[in-house]
Amino acid sequence: MPLKTNGLRTAFTSLVLLLTFMPGLAVAQADDPPLALSQPLTLRWRYTSDQTTNFTPAQDGKTVFVPLAGGIMVALNVSDGQLRWKAEAGGEVSAAPAVDDQIVFVATEYSDGEKNMTRGTLRALSKETGITLWMKTLPAPIRGSLVEGRVALYAGAANGALYAFDKRTGRSVWVNQYADGFNSEPTLAGDRLYIGSTGGWLLALNQSNGDLAWSYHARGPIQGSIAVTESGVFFGSGDGYVYAFNENKEKLRWKRRTGAGVQAVVASENGVLASSLDNFAYLLSKKGSVLWRQLLPGRVPARPLMGSEGALFTPLSTDSAIVLSLKNGKPLNTLPIGEENSSSAAPIAAQEVIVLTTPHGLLAFSAR
Repeated sequence: MPLKTNGLRTAFTSLVLLLTFMPGLAVAQADDPPLALSQPLTLRWRYTSDQTTNFTPAQDGKTVFVPLAGGIMVALNVSDGQLRWKAEAGGEVSAAPAVDDQIVFVATEYSDGEKNMTRGTLRALSKETGITLWMKTLPAPIRGSLVEGRVALYAGAANGALYAFDKRTGRSVWVNQYADGFNSEPTLAGDRLYIGSTGGWLLALNQSNGDLAWSYHARGPIQGSIAVTESGVFFGSGDGYVYAFNENKEKLRWKRRTGAGVQAVVASENGVLASSLDNFAYLLSKKGSVLWRQLLPGRVPARPLMGSEGALFTPLSTDSAIVLSLKNGKPLNTLPIGEENSSSAAPIAAQEVIVLTTPHGLLAFSAR
């Protein structure tokens, strides 16, 4: 079990909160229609900026919310890339943003010159205008990415604090303090929150109160995406392994070694797709056998975008994004970036528009 130095709990109970955290109401991701990534895709619009970051933009189907250098957030129309608003949060963005039906959540960091420390802030911006609705200061910056549920927003910080914030007020629902820091992509499924730590712990917690359901310790940091399916919980670690955990029996089902640290694991119909820093993509069966592996032209630090027939990868040090077949791993399609990619932001899709973050802006592709 991970070292939990203390747990702080804020009394925050209501009928709405209890109903919200009932199993099955919070899911890992929305049920969007599958993308046909193998069909010809053309450039639909371009947003030019030399201030892009390595953080994946958020989207709500109509708008893409992009974190830029200098603590700036911009909102772009999905259909044409036109600027809707621009907000300056200050400092530097420290985690990938999240969005719900009303609010864009932005985490930033700033230097406290007097104490020679780096502190954090969390802001809630109006989705329509970019105006700050509330702000909360934190002892340390939030890292990795934010994830939002029905009532609460969840985030892990560099100092080992794990937070649940009320989305409408910023009030702390609960706070757990751990010995390890966080710099990962938390996932929600059922009534649980899943998050990996820099010390290699995968934690499964109750969303409503932060109580630990189970934990597993890998031998390297867990920083990438976590896949939760009926078959189990799948995740990768910096130790080079992909892990499959059985929640019902609370024990490891299997682990499969790759050639380097595993950055992302996503679910597919036949198993799980993993990207490793050995430049290979792996499709593993639900029992852990390698169905195929495919060499990519560069490292893939970001999770792939899944489609109905293929998965879109954005390798570093190459000028194209690549779609691999989920059936056999062979290349199905390429999307030209126009320059050598150096961004770790993951590709996203909104209303059948695929958005890629590049060193000098955003590119949006679609079939029409």
